[in-house]
Amino acid sequence: MNFISNENSDKCQLLNNICSCFSMISVFCSECFFVIRTYVLWNHNKIVLVIMITTFLAVVVSSISFAFATTATAPWTTSAIPGITGCYQTSAVVQLFIPFLLLIGLEFGLMTLTLVRAIQSWRSTNGQIYAVLVKHNIFYYACGLFFSGLNVLTLLLFHYGYQAMFQDFQFIVLAILATRMHLHLWHADRHAHGSGALVFASIPLSDISCTPT
Repeated sequence: MNFISNENSDKCQLLNNICSCFSMISVFCSECFFVIRTYVLWNHNKIVLVIMITTFLAVVVSSISFAFATTATAPWTTSAIPGITGCYQTSAVVQLFIPFLLLIGLEFGLMTLTLVRAIQSWRSTNGQIYAVLVKHNIFYYACGLFFSGLNVLTLLLFHYGYQAMFQDFQFIVLAILATRMHLHLWHADRHAHGSGALVFASIPLSDISCTPT
């Protein structure tokens, strides 16, 4: 976006909003995967589901509100280098780190639920798919916490350009992780059921539960 030939600050803001929408959709889908996985780890516990959905929706609405409200007041300038045009945000509103703090809180809560459930059932459950779910959840949440913390620090301590770079990188990495882990779980499920056929179908998460083996 920074290298698009454009000298209109309003168009820069529009492009930024479009990119922000795609980024939020990507993060929303990735987090939904792991909210469902955590729900499965808890044996489809309705109370846990209600708590997760309520918290998740609150984080999503708050993040969208803060993100669009703060970027609307952030200054946009064009390049001062002769012959080069594009959108540049020289500084940002400090409150932009709030959505990342909310994401940290959400992922820390989901990681805690995963760890608590793993500790509760580590003796009674030793299935391959269950182990894959726990490992994937913890690794994904750890990556999310790391990148969100990094974004908060870079936004508070460095130029906005560094924060924007890590923000895009975080969204890309989380989307890749969610996709790869879902495929891995699908293959693990096919292998556990003794199916060698390569068919394109979603993972029957409803069949995965933490029942003793």
